[in-house]
Amino acid sequence: MTDPAALAERVRAGELRLYELESHADSETAAAARRALLEAETDVNLEAVGAYDFAADDAEANIENMVGGAQIPMGVAGPVPVDGGAADGEYYLPMATTEGALVASVNRGLSAIRAAGGATARVTDSGMTRAPVFRVAGVAEAAAVTEWVEGHTDKLREAAESTTSHGELLAVDPYVVGDSVFLRFVYDTKDAMGMNMATIATREASELVERETPAELVALSGNLCSDKKPAAINAIEGRGRTVSADVVIDRDTVEDRFDTTPEAMVEGNTRKNLVGSAKAVSLGFNAHAANTVAAVFLATGQDAAQVVEGANAITTMETRDGDLYASISFSSLEVGTVGGGTTLPTQSEALDMLGVGGGGDPPGDNADALAEVIAVGALAGELSLIGAFCSRHLASAHEELGR
Repeated sequence: MTDPAALAERVRAGELRLYELESHADSETAAAARRALLEAETDVNLEAVGAYDFAADDAEANIENMVGGAQIPMGVAGPVPVDGGAADGEYYLPMATTEGALVASVNRGLSAIRAAGGATARVTDSGMTRAPVFRVAGVAEAAAVTEWVEGHTDKLREAAESTTSHGELLAVDPYVVGDSVFLRFVYDTKDAMGMNMATIATREASELVERETPAELVALSGNLCSDKKPAAINAIEGRGRTVSADVVIDRDTVEDRFDTTPEAMVEGNTRKNLVGSAKAVSLGFNAHAANTVAAVFLATGQDAAQVVEGANAITTMETRDGDLYASISFSSLEVGTVGGGTTLPTQSEALDMLGVGGGGDPPGDNADALAEVIAVGALAGELSLIGAFCSRHLASAHEELGR
């Protein structure tokens, strides 16, 4: 077996580069060599970083220049009954976070939802997007390109779907800005989050556009997708899963669990989440939906950067015959149960805990169920935080639990 220290010395001497180590040793040894190099260069002990329990070669698709693992505490909230289009039953919600009080807050909200008999959730739309940008001579050519695209969707679909056995091209929406033509491809990626699938499929379709029209591809992603950035188009048109959850909680439960009234929570939600967000020109009209999204994303192996789109949510509250109606609607929740980080051991176990690991039957069902459960968890977080504001318990909760 190759000595990690010897490999580290070869890197320090300039004989090898960090990314070349896997060509000279197995993945575990290469990671150990990088740690040895870093320890020598920075005078830091990386024992904790090296204490990971997954096979390094299993992570080759997820990381480059691997040195070890970053451990995040994982908690669980629930259980909570969910009546979803795909999710059906009681669910424990795995959450990985370093924010004290978050799991406790979501758990409090879930307990109120449970007391109400559970929440309802539905995925109302699904589609992963990729939007390349093309160069044309001017608006006349741009019009010709969009006309060709609109008349040849079947050819574009054939080209795109030739690259995947699972994905389906749902639509191609053209947008023209002067001599730039953007084509927003929308795909059904089943149980995969689907970003890579959409990118590869769109590359094939873009080559067809270049062959058949005057358009020249400038960038395979023209930012109209829009991935990992706040964007109104995702808030309006959706990206990934569009999913909503709601619940009616009786007055007694609101007063018991949140130490406030339905009327106070409605006012708090209106002034904070709606009026305050409007004044800030926020794309998210919610209290902290991204908190729950981020924690579940980390626990289940989702792309953490897509929490940006996961903050695209609107929370509503109103009184109904003296009780509290509450809902949350996500326009662009990008989740998957196959591929990417979902294959790593702890993330895979968290998905199995939810009963949504791997491909669904029918395909797409597991990712739909995951989106619905996340929406219910986020709704619980909204209820708990608005309740804390209305009862003025927020600061004391963070003093006690956040430390």
